[in-house]
Amino acid sequence: MPDPSTDDALVSRGEGGKVLSTGPGGVHLAVFVPAMVTLVVVSGVAIALPDQTQALLGDVQSTIVEGFGWYYVLAVAGFVVFSLWMGLSRFGDIKLGPDEEEPEFSVLAWFGMLFAAGMGIGLVFWGAAEPLTFTYSDVKPGMTGEGPELAQKAMAQVFLHWGFHAWAIYVVVGLALAHSIHSRGNPVSIRWALEPLLGDRVRGWMGDVVDTVAVVGTVAGVATSLGLGVTQISSGLVHMGLFDETSDELLVGLIVVITLLATASVVSGVGRGIKWLSNLNLGLAAIFLLAVLVLGPSLFLLREWVQNIGVYARDVLPLSFSTSAFTGEEGQRWQASWTTFYWGWWISWAPFVGVFIARISRGRTVREFVAGVLLVPTMVTFLWFSVLGGAAIHREMFGEGGLVGEDADGNPVVVAENVLFDLLGGLPAGTFLSGMAIVLVVIFFITSADSGSLVVTMLASGGEAEPPTWSRVLWAVVEGLVAIGLLLAGGLVALQTGAIITALPFSLIMIAICFATHRTFRAEHLMLLRAERRQRREEWQRHVTSDLTDNFDEHFGAPVNKQVERLFSRRDRQRGIRRKD
Repeated sequence: MPDPSTDDALVSRGEGGKVLSTGPGGVHLAVFVPAMVTLVVVSGVAIALPDQTQALLGDVQSTIVEGFGWYYVLAVAGFVVFSLWMGLSRFGDIKLGPDEEEPEFSVLAWFGMLFAAGMGIGLVFWGAAEPLTFTYSDVKPGMTGEGPELAQKAMAQVFLHWGFHAWAIYVVVGLALAHSIHSRGNPVSIRWALEPLLGDRVRGWMGDVVDTVAVVGTVAGVATSLGLGVTQISSGLVHMGLFDETSDELLVGLIVVITLLATASVVSGVGRGIKWLSNLNLGLAAIFLLAVLVLGPSLFLLREWVQNIGVYARDVLPLSFSTSAFTGEEGQRWQASWTTFYWGWWISWAPFVGVFIARISRGRTVREFVAGVLLVPTMVTFLWFSVLGGAAIHREMFGEGGLVGEDADGNPVVVAENVLFDLLGGLPAGTFLSGMAIVLVVIFFITSADSGSLVVTMLASGGEAEPPTWSRVLWAVVEGLVAIGLLLAGGLVALQTGAIITALPFSLIMIAICFATHRTFRAEHLMLLRAERRQRREEWQRHVTSDLTDNFDEHFGAPVNKQVERLFSRRDRQRGIRRKD
């Protein structure tokens, strides 16, 4: 029997008429208040006691990353298998919405929004730096080889972090929500993905906890990405000679400007602001990538791209399950700093990206969804790292070098935020390309911030597909203010740690979402099979009835006539016997 206290919760109407009750201003207080209080308290403590907070959260992060690293590896590998199963199995034909409805956005616009919302800033920041780091300054313990051989293995490791595994995490959440929202008519909220398992309990406190964790993780993720983005933007401005050095004033100013732009975009809504910016940035990213490919060692980069795919295909299975078990403390340090950190980072972003891609995927089939979210961005990501990372490795290995420095002890060091601009500076039209890279980071951040703000606002408004404007503005500003406060307090690392902490409980939610998705897809598939059998049976009955009516003589004429003649003959014989008597 449903909890009567939650029956009244479904009082306002959203996309499916089941939006949770809202308080003053159109927000769902059971999610809005605890999420806002959590963010304010954590930010306040981090600003007031930065050293103590950073030490505490660092210890918590170390415990989670080192103690549960094996679990993250196993869970993410499972998410890849689940995503491929959903796309390639009989469930692939299920429509995310009414059967007759066409997709809401064109393929190009849809892909642009997927790509920009997912990993835009990270691709620009790490595109040249991560392959170079894995080859020179932070080689994975146990990885053998030198020079080109080591570079290829390093690139395969990069592909693991940014390829199928990362996007499979988004598929798990996004697919479940897309079906919940567009096929079952539920509000835009994480909790409803668990309805097949929890039933009416998603309307009560359990659902509120799920959505609150999603809101906190999303704000932490966006704020941390803001710190990552402005760090690279400031480095680019200094590299171009527009500023003498990176300062807190410059970083804060960049955050304010980008937050204002993101606020303007999020107020305009998905159909205008985010769609327009995503399409613009997709075009700019393509031009930027093509320019580096043409102006750099073109043939080497194309050959390397193809070769990298082969090395990745060869190594992807052992890399997927690698936990650095036999490489001691150094191996665990590397695993915690990179692979386990990435899995936790993507999981912490899954509520944000999952809700957003579900919102824009109405009218797609499950197979189209998996192909669009899992396969296409992955292949583009492979090309991106092969071009930027390959150009950096080629310069360091065969060219003038200068991208890898040394620390005080003479160990190789790669400064991630400087590598891209140093690389571009060595190419023709380097200043122009550096300016384009800065524009890319700015727009990538705006699209991530405005889509993140929109998602947070929907979650905090009870799943309302078109939440109130004031709430959108508030959350966009909160993201910027949180980033500014923690940046000044030296606490961006603490906020990043907070995002990783939220990933552990949300990974359990994702596993539950996998079971819930399979249950609802299986039920729908069985229903479709019953409907098909019923339709075939009715068609067969209509065919048989019509055929018998129209062609009765053809089917039964001769037997019936023979039977009639036999009856008449028998009657005549009986009459003849009576006459003799």
